[in-house]
Amino acid sequence: MRRPSDLDALQQVLCAALGSAEPVAPLARLGHDTRAFATLDAAVRERPTLIGGGSLYNPTSPVPTPHALAELARRAEALDVHQILVPGVRRADDTRALRAAGLVPVPAAPECVVRLTGEVDDVLRTRVGADRLRDVRRRHHAVSQETTWERIRLRDLAGKPWARAAFADLHRRQAEHGYPTGEQDQGDGRHHPYNVDALDALARGALADRTEMFVRRRNDIVVQAGLTTTSHNGRGLYCLTQAIDHEDADARDDLYAATLYQLYADARTSGLEWVHLGRGEAERMRCLGADLFVPLDHWLRAEGVTAPQDGPEEPELSRFTAPPVTTVPVPGPARFRHQPRFDTVDLTSNTNPFLGPESQYPHLDTAELAHAYLSTISALPGHVGVDALSPDHVLFTSGAVDGVMLLLAALASPGESVCVTPPTFPLYTHFARVLRLPLVEVPLRGDDLSELDTERILAADPRVTILCDPNNPVGTRLDPEEVHELVTGTSGVVVIDEAYVEFSENPSYAALVARHDNLIVLRTLSKAWGLAGARCGVALAQPGLIEALRRLQVPFGFTDASQRAVRDRLTNAGPALAAVKLIRAERKRLAAALADHPAVDRVFPSQTNFLLVRLHKHDLVMERLREAGIAVADTGHVIPATCRVSVGNQRANDAFLEALSFAL
Repeated sequence: MRRPSDLDALQQVLCAALGSAEPVAPLARLGHDTRAFATLDAAVRERPTLIGGGSLYNPTSPVPTPHALAELARRAEALDVHQILVPGVRRADDTRALRAAGLVPVPAAPECVVRLTGEVDDVLRTRVGADRLRDVRRRHHAVSQETTWERIRLRDLAGKPWARAAFADLHRRQAEHGYPTGEQDQGDGRHHPYNVDALDALARGALADRTEMFVRRRNDIVVQAGLTTTSHNGRGLYCLTQAIDHEDADARDDLYAATLYQLYADARTSGLEWVHLGRGEAERMRCLGADLFVPLDHWLRAEGVTAPQDGPEEPELSRFTAPPVTTVPVPGPARFRHQPRFDTVDLTSNTNPFLGPESQYPHLDTAELAHAYLSTISALPGHVGVDALSPDHVLFTSGAVDGVMLLLAALASPGESVCVTPPTFPLYTHFARVLRLPLVEVPLRGDDLSELDTERILAADPRVTILCDPNNPVGTRLDPEEVHELVTGTSGVVVIDEAYVEFSENPSYAALVARHDNLIVLRTLSKAWGLAGARCGVALAQPGLIEALRRLQVPFGFTDASQRAVRDRLTNAGPALAAVKLIRAERKRLAAALADHPAVDRVFPSQTNFLLVRLHKHDLVMERLREAGIAVADTGHVIPATCRVSVGNQRANDAFLEALSFAL
């Protein structure tokens, strides 16, 4: 809730709950936020505090204007109250006015939002996985069999005295037992924010027409009651509170999860786009479908409480950033990617408002998707240490090749060279030439084309060195000691393209980006993850390098549809990982069959999903394969007499082997 009238209505609710004309209470009495204030001195927690700028209820507070803050200070002085609190301010908002007024931030739990980007079951399967979805549906079905579900408009509450009394009684008892109200921070039992007076104030206020009470009854006994309010932009639902009458923790969890599922379904049926769950612990809320977590701070003016040392709003740019890039900001709306607009009336984008959600631009804040990506790959073999990376180390691109173009443009200036190690992926050379960057070619060595000429690369002193590991088109891996020697010895940036690393038995270099400020690891979801159509590449690097790339990235290139596809594949990774095992098995079978084939001179070792094959009578064999309707990549212009064969399914591989048998 961002409108002043809505926030004023919640202020009146708070005053009614406190039983006072002004919203003044000790911090220790504010049960919702006991944990947030736990690190403060006891005297600060017990001192009366004027609460302004918003409310302690779930919706966040916009930053008050300087005039409003000055008025708040005057009220505090008139009331002889020496502390001021502005709760729940989004960290990405412009908080200079709060600092200027002498308030300091106290970290709070983030606000948690479930974005309803499709049918509820599809959304939850994408967010929490198929197994968790089945569990939630089971709970919802069991609860629905045992209880009734009813929603009551707050304007009609006077005709339902039993609901009014039960709501207040449940909240009182829940606070006395120290249970959380919903999933927010646990209170201390001395205060609960929704008593009868608070409920009546809400029913009389500006929010009454948009607010409903929901209740569950078992045998006419109310076992759960809560409140929801539709947002002022008409696009979403705030879950303000819910209280549950049950001593058993599992039963409380069942009721809570089942009710959220019901609220999602009701919101979706009503055409709403999101449900706001309030403040909570991110990991727990992820399990309930939340996919947007907005960092918050409470802002407090109190004697003895000083501001923490400020960090930069954006990561400090990498020392490798090309000079022109240092003078330009992140383009357009991407600058505001951390400022959510789900609960605003957004009139900035000049799109058609009458044609549904597809008319809106894609989500720019991909931090939660980055968290999902890191969590998923950190569990894979060969990815030890990846869990130490944060979303600030991640940039999603329109395929890994887009990442190559971005990094060359962001890090290399005219006259600075780019080193490639042929045979390698040809677009590295293509982009370097398009950007008019001098090219240094240092071919791979050894029978398997897997040895770096590190000495020659270092002598060339390139600005950017691009390694393809596993190599395309060869399929082999580089010597890790040679790669480490290059990363630590070069004065430039090393880029390792790991497009095929999931098929490899050797470790990824992804975790090393936390230790080397000159290392970029490129990944893709086009290969092992089977999402070539989604066009999703991933750049992993230290935040200063990611910031440099972001300054050149075209906004909105990563569509909502692609984001949903990626999220679904990462959350439900089982089929993709099983397919990787099948591909490895087929690779082994195909390699063995080719090794004994009379048309084949050599099969190179491979840690990818393809095989490089040297042929006898190369030109004749390639012609016969084309005539048989078999398409393989002709790499003879790069590595004489070779072709690159993707590992298909068993039927495709057998068709290739059969055609090869008639080629000579």
